[in-house]
Amino acid sequence: MSKETVLRLLREREGEFLSGEALSERLGVSRAAVWKAVSALRRAGYGIEAVSGRGYRLGSAPDTLDEGAIRARLGATARVGARLDCLRSVDSTNSYLKRIAAEGAPDGTVAAADEQTGGRGRRGRSFASPAGKGIYLSALLRPELPPAALMTLTGFTAVAICDAIERTWAVRPRIKWTNDLVLGGRKLCGILTELSIEGESGAVQYAIPGIGVNVTQTREDFPEEIREIATSLAVETGRRVPRAALAAAMIEELDRLYAALLRGETAEYLAAYRRDCLTIGREVRLLWRDAEETATAVGVDDALGLIVRRADGTEETVRTGEVSVRGLYGYAE
Repeated sequence: MSKETVLRLLREREGEFLSGEALSERLGVSRAAVWKAVSALRRAGYGIEAVSGRGYRLGSAPDTLDEGAIRARLGATARVGARLDCLRSVDSTNSYLKRIAAEGAPDGTVAAADEQTGGRGRRGRSFASPAGKGIYLSALLRPELPPAALMTLTGFTAVAICDAIERTWAVRPRIKWTNDLVLGGRKLCGILTELSIEGESGAVQYAIPGIGVNVTQTREDFPEEIREIATSLAVETGRRVPRAALAAAMIEELDRLYAALLRGETAEYLAAYRRDCLTIGREVRLLWRDAEETATAVGVDDALGLIVRRADGTEETVRTGEVSVRGLYGYAE
């Protein structure tokens, strides 16, 4: 028996007492073993009340991203999260999954870290990932699909994370094309998807969407160079929700998205992306390799390419990687 099992049972009856006798019977262990597990949880920072004749009740809990805290809140999933590796610190969750993918890690494996020492964004940029402040989570997917079928994975992952945040925090971010989540006009979350394709056959070996969400940071927690463009859920809402609750919702929504991708039924994600994309209808600056121009974003196509209209009325669809799209008046605008 582990302390995680006792914690799960106490969470199931959160706010209520559960007797030591009931715990020992359900777990098939002695009451002394139950007490030992409770003592270990208290040392880990859990506030567990013990009342003679009534049993144990979970009061407060540390804001951890350990497997027990996440699984206690995680509903049934078909694939994503069957294996869950929770790491105190790692270079990046994407890099970790790439390493264990080479060792045969199964489809749906999730890595969640309390801290990243080498968090990465698009175009080689770093992603600030301080300990105890955010959720840094990646999923290893092994879909039997052609690469073209995964062109929308990053954008649809943004929709899935918006769904998870809305469920747990009662706010819905917007999406800055292609894959940043924005709240209060500042960046809340970044997404980086990495794909491995077999050279000879062109078959997908794996896809890894990696997500970094700023959860409890204050303004002062952000490096000075990004302080004016970054934000967190705590800053924007003034609330606190356990990170494990959001991590569980993210896993559930990624599992739902993965099932939709495998079925080829993603129309609802496309509609949600178009609805949530704040870039549409705004003037944007297109930074090409050797030039810069201004245009108006007028929509996204079925593959999430950004349709822009120039001053002369001509339209073009641009793809991520071809250009950098920036607002004219700040991060989101």
